[in-house]
Amino acid sequence: MLLRSVTLSLFCCAGFIFAQGNSDWDEPFPPYKIIGNVYYVGTKGLANFLITTPDGNILINSDFERNVPTIRASVEKLGFRFRDTKILLGSHAHGDHMEGDAMVKELTGARVMAMAEDVPALEKMRPGNKPHPIDKILHDGDQVTLGGTTLVAHLTPGHTNGCTTWTMKVQDGGRTYDVVIVGSVNVNQGVLLVDNKEYPQIANDYVRTFKVLQSLPVDVFLGAHGNYYGMEAKYARMKAGGPNPFIDPDGYHAYLAERQRAFQAESDKQKAAAK
Repeated sequence: MLLRSVTLSLFCCAGFIFAQGNSDWDEPFPPYKIIGNVYYVGTKGLANFLITTPDGNILINSDFERNVPTIRASVEKLGFRFRDTKILLGSHAHGDHMEGDAMVKELTGARVMAMAEDVPALEKMRPGNKPHPIDKILHDGDQVTLGGTTLVAHLTPGHTNGCTTWTMKVQDGGRTYDVVIVGSVNVNQGVLLVDNKEYPQIANDYVRTFKVLQSLPVDVFLGAHGNYYGMEAKYARMKAGGPNPFIDPDGYHAYLAERQRAFQAESDKQKAAAK
């Protein structure tokens, strides 16, 4: 099988390559409060998060353009106004997470912010030949603050050059919780980890990313796809009552350990093949 560079414009994030995604990516999912001022407004397969503040709201991920109406409907079903979206952030420069940036900006006027290392890929993402809006370029450790809520951008590259993991603190029930929204640590099918001429440091970036993610304080585990953190099962448990299932630091570290093993296995396989 011909191996492809990670920098190709692939709509892939969940460990596989799809031509335009799968049915889960378009299937609506009930919007709901996760914890504090963090809400889920994504589809069954693509995760979008609304962070509400007194000065307007922050949206993480716009998905494909075709998903934007579904995201908007979810926001409004929760009782919020989509036009109150003031800032749009993203997980990484793949179409299933950031293709809809221009449409969200058109509908809301939100400021679009993106990690510097992902800007070249985003600039090539032009649905309908519309320029990709980027109002502010972010760097590792930058803070995005609105209405008393602060998110921190962590550069966690490998999946893309500028893959971004977001962290924030939320208040809920008189307690403070650390929230981590993982960008991605998957190695998609066909991605070169050895002798990747377009992304020479890709393997080292993955190694660095796992170290960064393992070091983050975490209570609430979220990610760019619901299947990263068992979203559907946790939603069902939450609806049944009891402790908030999204508070899951053990699940976070177990997920990272499993993904690191998968990365190492693929890296070893490609090194052996290269010999």
